[in-house]
Amino acid sequence: MPALFGPAGNSESFYQDDANKSTLQAAKWVKDKGLDLFEYSFGRGYRMNMETANLIGKEFETQGIELSIHAPYFINFASPDPVLLGKTYGYITTGIKFLRAFGGNRLVFHPASTGKMGRTEAFNLAKSRIGEFVNSLDRQGLLEGIYLCPETMGKSQQIGTYEEVLQICTQNPHLLPTFDFGHINALTQGSLKTKEDFLKILNRSIELIGRERTEKCHIHFSKIQYGEKGEIKHLNFDDNLYGPDFQPLAEALAELKLSPHIICESAGHMAEDALEMKEIYQKTLGKKLSV
Repeated sequence: MPALFGPAGNSESFYQDDANKSTLQAAKWVKDKGLDLFEYSFGRGYRMNMETANLIGKEFETQGIELSIHAPYFINFASPDPVLLGKTYGYITTGIKFLRAFGGNRLVFHPASTGKMGRTEAFNLAKSRIGEFVNSLDRQGLLEGIYLCPETMGKSQQIGTYEEVLQICTQNPHLLPTFDFGHINALTQGSLKTKEDFLKILNRSIELIGRERTEKCHIHFSKIQYGEKGEIKHLNFDDNLYGPDFQPLAEALAELKLSPHIICESAGHMAEDALEMKEIYQKTLGKKLSV
């Protein structure tokens, strides 16, 4: 099965057609673009009722476009505040309910931030809490057909290096890594330049969580401006100063024969840049198969 591609939300061009008012119209629009996926962000909170979620899910199912969800940005599994920690657990369980209404199976979330703790302490606490929580949901049968996808992060005070995310994912088979390569590149000051740079991360994933989950991992991709503390802002593919470029990742995916879901998070050009990635990938895969 090849990799699948789609946007995180609606591109600016989506709204240039007066007929497009909401995500209900996005399913056909994304399909007509030749894309496969759509990621809906609840980053600012769950501001939708279940009736609307069911309507969106049915429309995307009709168009054959797979949906994933990004959970609220407020999640922090290392929070020292029991009230905020309780809200973190609630953001995940509510996200699962919306995911089922959407007919999707992937819930992306930010693991934690360090706050006033040292990084090691914050990571160990977040990892332990995520593991215990996910294992509890699993025992209750609440994760059937569902992947919870901790994301690699782009700022130094956030928990979510690719190693940290993979260590978190070792705790339960329903945990699937989200490799945000723009975040990784920003955090490491532009380290992702060659196929080997991407292979290092993907091979480490195979080593820690196995080929099966790595093969169907979740990926976020965009170019991101960064400073000394990491991520500053998302960019579009027309940027020539910051990276990463997609071609080396396409080569790594083709070499390892992986088939991830790849979501484009460019700034306003998500669908257009997702289509460019799909075309690069297909061309690269074609060359690999012809050798």
